[in-house]
Amino acid sequence: MSDSQAHLTRIEDPGLEETDFHGLITASDQMFELFNKITRVAKHDTPTLVRGESGTGKELVARAIHRLSRRARSPFHAVNCATLRPDLAASTLFGHMRGAFTGAVSNHVGLFERADGGTLFLDEIVELPSDVQAQLLRVLQERTFIPVGGTRHISVDVRLVAATHQSLREAVAAKKFREDLMYRLRVVPLYLPPLAERGRDIELLTWYFIRRNNAIMGKKITGVAASAMGRLKAYHWPGNVRELSNAIEHAFIMSDGDTLRLDNFAPEIRGEAPPRRREPELTPEESERLNILRALEETPNRSEAARNLGISRTTLWRKMRELGLDD
Repeated sequence: MSDSQAHLTRIEDPGLEETDFHGLITASDQMFELFNKITRVAKHDTPTLVRGESGTGKELVARAIHRLSRRARSPFHAVNCATLRPDLAASTLFGHMRGAFTGAVSNHVGLFERADGGTLFLDEIVELPSDVQAQLLRVLQERTFIPVGGTRHISVDVRLVAATHQSLREAVAAKKFREDLMYRLRVVPLYLPPLAERGRDIELLTWYFIRRNNAIMGKKITGVAASAMGRLKAYHWPGNVRELSNAIEHAFIMSDGDTLRLDNFAPEIRGEAPPRRREPELTPEESERLNILRALEETPNRSEAARNLGISRTTLWRKMRELGLDD
């Protein structure tokens, strides 16, 4: 039976009861437990560490903590530490003074000062250079810092939320992260489960993204083929919610009707290997030329190269001349 047959195609949103918690969409009990913890954590200024795979929504958790806290009317700033150049990480976080280094043509206010009174979210905290980790520890302990090239301490009142997809304990064991900073950051650890472990959230979020893309693209997708929904549920989603969002957008672009079908999705979603690149077919002359070049790369000695090719040195010399390789 084909996907077009009605009993194989879900034609409308099944109406799963969803909860939108500050942008985190779910119907999962695991997520409801997390929301309860976020609500409790938000009432205090304790440093918080969010653990979760890429694409699970760690920044959304940080924003929820900020919005539910007494700091909600103050600034929220976020930065992915993996994107910071090692030589500019300290400047990005703590600012710098004019002339502190080549290119510092004016004073720069760092994220800690800009987030004063509010919340600063540091994603992929493990990627911070070791010297900046030491400066961060000092800020958490003393609530002051000195900009790069400066001499004056600046006091700040900032709630810090950090995140990582790695184990901080493993990073400490590998000498990539300071142990004292780890204990300072993970006073309250929060864990974001991967999408594949969130029950019916794959189906719920599929319909959520369908509704969103209908509004954005002006389409009217009302159905998902049963085979397509089956693959979406079976797929392991290494990129989690972000990957699912991209997969639905891809299917929208490829669809030409009111139903998303299996062939609208990328090969990995369909359970197929990506198409392999076909090597161009070589003519006999090109193949011979390539074999000789490879033999000469392995050894510059032409007699040895001829032996490896199974021909005489005279034959090799003749073929090289015919193929324009005698130079």
